[in-house]
Order: sequence, then structure tokens, then C-alpha cells
Amino acid sequence: MAAAKNKSPLSYQERTYRAIENSGLVSSIVKIAETDLHILASQPVEDQVLLAVSEVRGVIEGYIRAYPIFLQSLAPLPMDKRAPEFIKEMLSAGASTGVGPMAAVAGIVAEQVGKGLLAQGLAEVIVENGGDLFVARTQESTIAVYAGESPLSGKLGIRLLPEQMPCGVCCSSGMIGHSLSLGRADAVAVVASSTALADAAATRLGNEVGRNKKSIQHALEIAKEINGLTGVVIISGEHLGAWGDVELVGV
Repeated sequence: MAAAKNKSPLSYQERTYRAIENSGLVSSIVKIAETDLHILASQPVEDQVLLAVSEVRGVIEGYIRAYPIFLQSLAPLPMDKRAPEFIKEMLSAGASTGVGPMAAVAGIVAEQVGKGLLAQGLAEVIVENGGDLFVARTQESTIAVYAGESPLSGKLGIRLLPEQMPCGVCCSSGMIGHSLSLGRADAVAVVASSTALADAAATRLGNEVGRNKKSIQHALEIAKEINGLTGVVIISGEHLGAWGDVELVGV
């Protein structure tokens, strides 16, 4: 997830990493313009999600038309008390992590869709948006970490317990994907109760990571100072670092 999007506020890439095993949930794919979501729920949800995505996109794009700097800024912007609530969440996430508000866009879309489905009575929902996930399950789940060409890619997962959910699990990479990152991490995965915050934090921490252990430790020290994070996992080449309440398991 980038600090800002230089092409579209909600841009698209081929989802080559989607692989779900033994979830017990029904898979739905929803695409509107550049937005491409993979949803797991107890029933098909295409119609509900199409409506939700249209509404969320409309609000974001309308706000960008009024305030173009919202799309363009790589730095935090002042809080706008008149903004829609989830736009305020994006502004707050950027301020908390030191990046622009659009660093939280994939996370906020996933979260808004997921919370909307929960409000309609679904007990379990996973919404994936470009590697950023909103996860709400009633049973233990493991989220595998895809890290490009790293030898650790796809071999580690983050185990989530029911009491940790709903939560966001968001990933940034300086080596793969279309989004802007100033670092060289193969993967920076962040867990937080706020998916917008997890997304923005993944960008900020990813900006700090090079191809060595020292930069990983530096990023983890920064993570400790960001209020609201549950945990962080960083992979850069053959190096791995983690902080917080995250349980890593083999997958």
C-alpha cells in the first residue's frame, strides 16, 4: 500500500497471490472499475458488496475532487472535522503513522465493506483488497505472508485468535506490487484493530526497511511508538523481524 496513489485513487493490479485453503466460507469476487475485492463469507455477497463499494468509492472520489491534496500528499494532512467519518479515519491513520491519508485507502475500503456485511447479520467475513485484509471470524485463522522472491515467502503465517478479531492485516512491499514504497522490504505485515491504521502503518514501516537486519530493527522501533498496532512482521530477503502480539506459524 502506497503513501499516495499516482494514477488512480483506487488502482488495480493482477491478484496473483490469492489462495484460500480450508476456510469453510464462500468465495466472492467483486470488481468495480479499478477496485478488485475477494470476499469470503458464509454466503455469496456480490450484490451487497457491489453497492457498498460504489458508495465508498463515491465518497472518496468526491472528497478528492473537492480536496485534490488528499490524493497527492505523501505527508499527513490536518484533520477535517466536516469530512465523512471514514475519511476522518484515513486522515487520522496518516497522522498517526507519518504518511499521507491515501496510504490507508485499500484498508478503509476493505473495512467499510466488511463492517457493512457484519451489520447485515453475517457472522464471519474476510475482505481482501490488494493484499490488505479485514478479518472477522469466530474461529482461529492463519494469514499467510506473501513476500515475493524472499525464501521466506509463503512459508510463514500470522495466527489470529477469535478474541483478536475483527481486525486488519495489511501488507506493504518495496519489491512487488504497483504502489509507492520508499523501502526495500519484501513484506511488512501489520495487524491492528483498525484496518486503515494497519494499512498506513505498513506503508510507513515499509519505507524504513532496507536489505539488512539493522533497518528491520529500526522499523520495529518505530512500530512500538505507533499507538493502536497489535503487531508487525517484516521480511527482507532472508531476514525476518517481528514485534508485538503476533504468533508466527509455518504454513
